[in-house]
Amino acid sequence: MTGGRPSSLLLGFSLPLVLGNLFQQLYTFVDTLIVGQKLGVKALAALGATEWLCFLMFGFIQGVTQGLSIHVAKYFGQGDRKLTQQAFFQAIGGSAVMSALFLGIGQGMISPALALLRTPAELSDLSCLYLRILYLGIPISFAYNILAALLRAFGNSRAPLQAMVLASFCNIILDVVFVIGFSMGIHGAAFATLAAQLCSVVYCAAALHRIEQAKVEHENRVWNRKMLSEQMKLAVPMGLQNIITAAGGLVVQSVANGFGILFLAGYTAANKLYGLLETAASSYGYGISTYTAQNLGAGKKERIRAGMIAALGIGTVTACLMSAVMLFFGKPILRLFITDRQIEIEEAIRLGYQYLCILAFFFPLLYALYILRSCIQGMGHSVMPMLSSMIQVFMRIACAVMVTRFLGNAGIFWGEIMAWMGADLFLMAVLVRQYRRIRV
Repeated sequence: MTGGRPSSLLLGFSLPLVLGNLFQQLYTFVDTLIVGQKLGVKALAALGATEWLCFLMFGFIQGVTQGLSIHVAKYFGQGDRKLTQQAFFQAIGGSAVMSALFLGIGQGMISPALALLRTPAELSDLSCLYLRILYLGIPISFAYNILAALLRAFGNSRAPLQAMVLASFCNIILDVVFVIGFSMGIHGAAFATLAAQLCSVVYCAAALHRIEQAKVEHENRVWNRKMLSEQMKLAVPMGLQNIITAAGGLVVQSVANGFGILFLAGYTAANKLYGLLETAASSYGYGISTYTAQNLGAGKKERIRAGMIAALGIGTVTACLMSAVMLFFGKPILRLFITDRQIEIEEAIRLGYQYLCILAFFFPLLYALYILRSCIQGMGHSVMPMLSSMIQVFMRIACAVMVTRFLGNAGIFWGEIMAWMGADLFLMAVLVRQYRRIRV
């Protein structure tokens, strides 16, 4: 990442991540598709009721592991073998400790959280069962995310892609076997996801073992308190950033639950397509984070600005293409999820498509948000990106609580747009300030 044309480097690094994240989203997409097709609207709405609780836990895991890997990328860019291996060792150890801690926290919070979110009584048991099984896989999720983050820190974005391709095919096959073949219901989809993630862990571990710097020498298997403190200063705010985002989402979910099962079904189906089309944004974020950290470590600070401009250009073009998919193919895709032969189902499809249309016209803002935030994190700063998540939370809650009084359920849709706008404005100001500081 420290030599060559930034746009070519970022595309070459990010495209495997785009494909990997696409496959990761694909198997949640297929999960939902099979549940909607075979188990009906009630099961589909039950999945939707767990959406933000899943992000609360697994978003935290993703943020923490990404933060732990940034110092590995930095020391790798410097060419310091000793510090690279120490940072690597501590990233693995820290993830193991936190996985045990959050396994217990996760199981204890499910029932109170669903009650707090006003989950409809007819959905509560299904949602609880699904979450209990999924949260059993917290150690598996920690393992995959830290291994994939470390591979990216070493500049290898292909192995996580290959792991996700493998996991996606496994998940789809197991979905068919468990949900359709064995008639296991919604918990069959959860078991299929856990088994697929375990496959990706094994693949990433094998790929990491082939990297020389990842073979930690005995004298580097130590806990460097100063370095660990620096790693945690990045990792914890990055994890909290996603928890803060999820907190706003939970308030939105609580309001959405009050609009009934048909709204939840349409909203859930639209969110699955939205998540699929959002994958490139997070991939470009990983790319610019690694690019920034390596160039900062190598002392090539002028390259950071060029990389940032290239990433924003690539992100804008991609976002426009994704918007076209939502506008022209959104309604037919929603019909794949919602197939019950009832007249009222048309209302669920209408609501879902309305949401997609609003998202489509503002989608470049979301891509810019990921890129701006990740560049700042690559510079070694995590507090300001966390504050941007607080802005997103405030905007989502304000729209869910206040705007819905005037616009009805459409207020939830506009809350997403206002969250992107507020965070983008804040992050642009922070990025300009931080870039000036590192140049000095």
